[in-house]
Amino acid sequence: MNALTCFKAYDIRGRLDVDLDEEITYRIGRAFPRALGAKRVVLGRDVRASSESLAGEVAKALVDEGCEVLDLGLSGTEEMYFAVSHFEADGGICVTASHNPMDYNGMKMVRAGSAPLDAETGLASIKTLAEQNAFGPSVEGGTVRDVFEEARAAYVDRVVSFIDISALRPLHILVNAGHGTAGPTFDAIAEKLDARGSPLTFERMFHNPDGTFPQGIPNPLLPKNQPPTADAVRKAGADFGVAWDGDFDRCFFFDHEGRFIDGEYVVGLLAKAFLEKDPSARIIHDPRIIWNTQDVVAQAGGEAIQARTGHAFIKQALRDHDAVYGGEMSAHHYFRDFCSCDSGMIPWLLVAELVSRSGSLADLVADRRAAFPSSGEINFKLTDPPAAITRVRERFEPEAKHIDETDGVGIDLGTWRFNLRSSNTEPIVRLNVEARGDTSLVDSGVSEIRTLLEVG
Repeated sequence: MNALTCFKAYDIRGRLDVDLDEEITYRIGRAFPRALGAKRVVLGRDVRASSESLAGEVAKALVDEGCEVLDLGLSGTEEMYFAVSHFEADGGICVTASHNPMDYNGMKMVRAGSAPLDAETGLASIKTLAEQNAFGPSVEGGTVRDVFEEARAAYVDRVVSFIDISALRPLHILVNAGHGTAGPTFDAIAEKLDARGSPLTFERMFHNPDGTFPQGIPNPLLPKNQPPTADAVRKAGADFGVAWDGDFDRCFFFDHEGRFIDGEYVVGLLAKAFLEKDPSARIIHDPRIIWNTQDVVAQAGGEAIQARTGHAFIKQALRDHDAVYGGEMSAHHYFRDFCSCDSGMIPWLLVAELVSRSGSLADLVADRRAAFPSSGEINFKLTDPPAAITRVRERFEPEAKHIDETDGVGIDLGTWRFNLRSSNTEPIVRLNVEARGDTSLVDSGVSEIRTLLEVG
């Protein structure tokens, strides 16, 4: 039995023809319904050159297991999430590598109810069965059904339901799909908005799906990838800009001046959007940068609840606390009324409604940046991460007002705080620093912690 290296903590991803190929994909497709007892499975794929053939292997494997395959074709990961609940399927698979390099692919998978998969809820069993590769002959009764049109229409209706279209004012929005999967789905949403009298207009760039990614892999979180969108926003005179990653489960914002809006402030904005409609709502946030979100929620009378970083933890917290929204600074945004899953399309609609009601995106964010400046996530590649983290803890813990170990270590020093986390897969330590109204505290905190981390 050969170990499969493409299995990660919550999904599957790896280098093509090294960690993942058509034969391995087929084995995973056979293992998925056996591990979960699934009879009806939703299947989607992104635009990568290898995704169509890999999705074909998944479909063949599911049919050989006697499953009914509900085929979405080219679609975003979140469309698969939604379709699993909409069709009351037993699980779903989207063949995607999101923002990984060109020579990668993978799969994102969920259980019935669009619930996340991890080692304890089926992923370990899928891995074991795929490694054993003892499936035997195919089972009769498997079918493939094209559900693209029904699924897309229902998905669009659900996404648009998150806003009050009558509250929108005329806004010009620049959208950058990065030649990923977002373009056609966005067009369907825009068509629905227009049919319902929306005053929004759009400027599209890099809009058509292209698996060769002529502009590079779409990952707007990387600073080097942000200037094209920022320049286009300014040139178009847009009210704000939106850019997506490859499977559009993350979206990123730029104000009318082309300034990138850091993820922690977007979490605060979306929390505000929900709290304006329900001031007592619960909001989930990750532990990295927390003060801005907690302040926004407290001012509105809501309840802020912290959960570990990672989609499985945030989704579970949303379900456990009946929270209306959960956000991570990495640009994953989760919604109770969207199967408690993440979406990259719902956020820009909420921001458009918020800007229509409350003023420019730049103005909405400026006060929050001033009140709670932050460093953004800084990565350090170190030879001995545990020793480096120990040095930082020994320096700051004696002065700490509060120590939080929800995810890594968070140390609150009163006027500023930081979170330090070690990667599970690489010798990398991730640092986030924030302060109360004083940017110099962020700068000095980063400087001192950098020195301690890099001593060795």
